[in-house]
Amino acid sequence: MAHYISLMRWTSQGLAGLPGWRERVEEGERTIQEAGGRLVGVYVTLGRYDVVEIFEAPDDEVAVEILMKLQRYGAEHTETLRGFTREEAEEIVKRL
Repeated sequence: MAHYISLMRWTSQGLAGLPGWRERVEEGERTIQEAGGRLVGVYVTLGRYDVVEIFEAPDDEVAVEILMKLQRYGAEHTETLRGFTREEAEEIVKRL
């Protein structure tokens, strides 16, 4: 499966809802699983972003579907990157 790294910044609505954050993470994990993906990890971070979430999805279209479903609550702003494993990158480099 493809890997995705979401860099998240909480909105004021997200900050106000922090007492329910655990439930939001669990709901997000269910959303990812229902779409055929897998949550790899969720990390609260220091610096520019508040949270980094790493997940797998079958393809880019499913990843966008997952992100749209998670974004509908307005709790965070996200920037999502497609990540390539070392093995995937090595295969790409071989084709150069």
